[in-house]
Amino acid sequence: MTVTTRMAAFASAAGLLTALAATGGTASAAPLHGRQCASSVPYTAGRDGYDTYRIPATVTTRAGTLLAFAEGRHSGAGDTGDIDVVLRRSPDGGCTWGPLQVVTSGDGDTRGNPAPVVDPRSGRVVLLTSYNSGAVSEAQIMRGEVTAEQSRRVFVQSSRDDGRHFTAPRDVTAATKLPDWRWYATGPGHAIALRHGPHAGRLVVPANHSAAPPAGSADTGQEARYYGAHALYSDDGGLTWHLGFVDDTYDGKDNANENAVAELPDGRLYFSARDQNGTSPGNRLDTYSGDGGETLDRPYAVQPTLNDVPVVQGSVLQLTGGPAAPLLFAGPSVPTARRSMALWRSTTAGAGFTRTATLSADPAAYSDLVQLGPSRVGILYETGVSGPYETITFRRLPVNGPTG
Repeated sequence: MTVTTRMAAFASAAGLLTALAATGGTASAAPLHGRQCASSVPYTAGRDGYDTYRIPATVTTRAGTLLAFAEGRHSGAGDTGDIDVVLRRSPDGGCTWGPLQVVTSGDGDTRGNPAPVVDPRSGRVVLLTSYNSGAVSEAQIMRGEVTAEQSRRVFVQSSRDDGRHFTAPRDVTAATKLPDWRWYATGPGHAIALRHGPHAGRLVVPANHSAAPPAGSADTGQEARYYGAHALYSDDGGLTWHLGFVDDTYDGKDNANENAVAELPDGRLYFSARDQNGTSPGNRLDTYSGDGGETLDRPYAVQPTLNDVPVVQGSVLQLTGGPAAPLLFAGPSVPTARRSMALWRSTTAGAGFTRTATLSADPAAYSDLVQLGPSRVGILYETGVSGPYETITFRRLPVNGPTG
């Protein structure tokens, strides 16, 4: 599908989004001098020393710089091996991008699942990532066949200079991972800083895990029923971390995995998760927290209005602008395939969603949403022509309705 065809299809989408004229984006860091753009491509497979880029995450800094994080996978598209966390910075809302930066190097190991957030008190960019030895696989970790040093661990970094430089990774696993957990992942996608209520300023990171089977049961490491979601939070700008709610039903019906979070206008947190092969009908789960992520108001349950989404990560974003501002969800829109990235809108605080736009019919997978200003939203997402992991593309989309 050509760019012209994609934008024509995009222009016909009703409701939340309307199209921009396709003026293209460049990969340079030169300013646009007032020009607008519809899209750009910060990451292309095979460039800058990496075979594949995956797992996008994006935030806007206090200075207005857009940060696009990803995993840079050296040897292939697989989830294990030599993987770095990389970053490109945009001074103009995602139209142009500066050079690729390595935020944390795997050095033969796996570093990934970037979950960035901007601390509202200090303006620092705080980044949580996950780690495991590059010599082990997810299946080995799930079966408990690895040492604690080889297994999944959690690290935090920060930047005081608008994402130009980051501190060295600091291990916070002891505060964020229970002893019987095996697999572990921060995000993937952005974390949030709370705006409302008694926990205003709190940083909340959505995450997920797998647990060891109960004593006496078969320990194959592949039983999806032991997947669960949880949250991390920090009340001091990312210096210390605490484990919030833990979804530990492990009943095989609703297996929350790859967790995302948004703060609703009333201060509640909305969590949306991939259902990792649960037996309940539908591929998306959701829940709420009324105390800043410390506990859940109810267990994760199927969100039936997102049944078109396949088993894949999805992104949520609460637009600013008061109690009527919509909640957005992004993900592929073919239930049986990773393709046709689309956006949904909820005006009922996540109780139900309506699809409002399909970006294209191309293959597509993981994504992250970011608000660019009072009238524009951005989506950083995996896509391509022959497969979903050829590029990580950024699309700038105007928003209809109140956004603040």
